[in-house]
Amino acid sequence: MIRRAWSDPYRRRWVLWSILAVSFLLVNIYRLSTAVLAGELMDALGTTGTQLGTLHAMFFLIYALLQIPTGVLVDRVGPRLTAAGGGVVMNVGAIWFALADTYVAALGGRFLIGLGGSVLFVSLLGFCANWYRIDEFGTMNGLSFGVSGVGGILATTPLAVAVSVAGWRTVIAGLAGFGLFVSVLTVLLVRDSAERAGLSPIEGTPKQSQPAIGEIRTFLSRILADPWTWIVAILLYCVGGINLTLLGLWGIPYVVQVYDVTVTTASTITLLGGIGTVIGPPAFGWITDRIGRRSEFILAATVLYTVAVGTIAVIGDPPFLVVGAAFFLVGALFGAVVLTYPMVRARFDDRASGIALGTINGAAFFGAASFPTLMGWVLDVYWTGELLDGVRVYTETGYRVAFAIGTLAGVIAFVCAIWIHRQER
Repeated sequence: MIRRAWSDPYRRRWVLWSILAVSFLLVNIYRLSTAVLAGELMDALGTTGTQLGTLHAMFFLIYALLQIPTGVLVDRVGPRLTAAGGGVVMNVGAIWFALADTYVAALGGRFLIGLGGSVLFVSLLGFCANWYRIDEFGTMNGLSFGVSGVGGILATTPLAVAVSVAGWRTVIAGLAGFGLFVSVLTVLLVRDSAERAGLSPIEGTPKQSQPAIGEIRTFLSRILADPWTWIVAILLYCVGGINLTLLGLWGIPYVVQVYDVTVTTASTITLLGGIGTVIGPPAFGWITDRIGRRSEFILAATVLYTVAVGTIAVIGDPPFLVVGAAFFLVGALFGAVVLTYPMVRARFDDRASGIALGTINGAAFFGAASFPTLMGWVLDVYWTGELLDGVRVYTETGYRVAFAIGTLAGVIAFVCAIWIHRQER
């Protein structure tokens, strides 16, 4: 049975996708772990809220800056080697981070994690573009984003429990060792297409040919000149940036300090956001692949997203159930927003899919690089000087202003969604 599955391209592609998906899973654990580790990091490194926001944002800043080069790498070198190299760099950075005893050293480790992790999602989508039909790509795009939700779940309560038992340094180093093993598997087993794996081609997948350097420049010029690229980028900057900031950093401290609960209890709130991210993208991708319409879902999602975040901004301390529902919606509705990926991919040559996807993917991470520091600065402005076990205790007013920033981002995203909807119609 194993031999038959390995010789069948339709079955083998799922095995290879799973290997790449595990590496991407680790990306999401690393990038969202700061929320659970916030107290430990502030205590161990002696950071302020602004510094912690910058430490968290370091991953996203380098990640965002490298998305266009990543797209070029995936189109020229291929998903396999790009993902394997990125996995090695990312996990070496995680070991560095686990050993860091100063803020500057931790920044260096976080930089390497972002540097290596920056190539893995576009590599995963590049693999999907080569192994799956065009009418399957929306579903695979959703499933790939769903992996980020699984990572988000693991980076909440499970990570909090593991850290309480073994310590954050041991846990991060252990994950890094596993990640290096997966990178070796990527080199040994993954192939960029069915043909390169020595199998018969899959009907409906694009022809494989590397774009020349001159063609890459032409593709990039067309992508950057297309208004779709910029409108989608603003949409992803706002929603993706706030999503990653709330689930990856300030969500848990908000719940801990406003509702006076433990980190483990608070992590169940961001766990709900992770569950939403697991459910939303695959569901929206599957549905829209079959009905052929996407913009209506994007428009409705931005409305509900703005209401969810705005409710917390207005009330400050709504019932715990409402906060849980809001975080679940933040995760699930992102699945509708990322329907923009197959929409943008369809506008350009198949050989430019990596560049197109990398260009818009970077926007969400520019948001994730800027919003944490901005929100951290707001929290520091409203800080009254109270400390608890060496950790700053922020005010409810500060958190309300921070969530108001997220609400404003939702309004801007809604305007972008209106433009997309009118263009699709």
